[in-house]
Amino acid sequence: MRTDLFDFELPEALIALSPVSPRDAARMLCVAPPANFADRCVRDLPGLLAPGDALVLNDTRVIPAALSGVRTRGGARSHVDVNLIRRLDGARWRAFARPAKRLAPGDRIRFGHGASSCLLGALDATVAARLDGGEVELAFDLAGADLDRAIAAVGVMPLPPYIALRRPATASDDESYQTVYARHDGAVAAPTAGLHVTEELIARLAAGGVGCHFVTLHVGAGTFLPVQADDTAAHRMHAEWGEIGAETAAALNRVRRSGGRLVAVGTTTLRLLESAAGSAGSIRPFAGETAIFITPGFRFRAVDRLLTNFHLPRSTLFMLVAAFSGLETMQAAYAHAIASGYRFYSYGDACLLDPAGMEC
Repeated sequence: MRTDLFDFELPEALIALSPVSPRDAARMLCVAPPANFADRCVRDLPGLLAPGDALVLNDTRVIPAALSGVRTRGGARSHVDVNLIRRLDGARWRAFARPAKRLAPGDRIRFGHGASSCLLGALDATVAARLDGGEVELAFDLAGADLDRAIAAVGVMPLPPYIALRRPATASDDESYQTVYARHDGAVAAPTAGLHVTEELIARLAAGGVGCHFVTLHVGAGTFLPVQADDTAAHRMHAEWGEIGAETAAALNRVRRSGGRLVAVGTTTLRLLESAAGSAGSIRPFAGETAIFITPGFRFRAVDRLLTNFHLPRSTLFMLVAAFSGLETMQAAYAHAIASGYRFYSYGDACLLDPAGMEC
């Protein structure tokens, strides 16, 4: 499909630079085809679900993947910023670099301050390769758990570019850009729909007979990038690692067999569930990488409803929601959201999508 079909104009004033508090006070637009909309709040979610339904949440934990350093080449030095994207092995990462044109294979980069030991506040790497699209491959001097500790010491929370270009990361982002149920380190971007969920909301859902189940997909920064190709067929997704345990898969299958609906919290959760679903909709245990790219025409097998944020124009995520609820429906929903002053992107508001229709 032509990618310009997924374009829209968004006033810059609607890009959220900070979250609402409390988390579940965010607005939530209920969307059902063909153009049925209701303006609610995330805290209204328990009243919109039925006993026996289940939320599925992504419990990945964002690591401090934004690093600032100094590149050395002979006697020349220059400042560079990198955002880690994907771990390749114990010591190597792929990363976005700014400015990438300053880097060449063999360059040394020192991140942090002080001497070369991470215990003294620095981390060293060699540029192993310069790749397309502003990416580089970095080979760090440390590996495994030692590298993880060093990244935690010198890195900061990797806010999305549309926030990071407007303000610096603050100490409050360490908490607000992390879900309350984050468990497994590995993401370099937050599963943002989950940022709206509170412990109180989970308790209220449980009291109403709605269970919560957890899967893991380590979100990569490439998930949120606009598609540059003119046609969706020419776009290639970054692979991301995910896992659905056998007990979780069995529990989700029991929910569906008993007539309950699976509500994916976030597009990352949906992509993992659909990657693990068989042809008949049964969810299988899963551990590995997925590069699933969902566009209109995709046949959904596992997910009945989707709670998600409002996404970038021409992004793979807007293409996904258009596949889930219909392109015309989502174009109308976004027009309603813009006219109504909804806040967009990672720290923005949410929408609850139900292709089968719902009472809001």
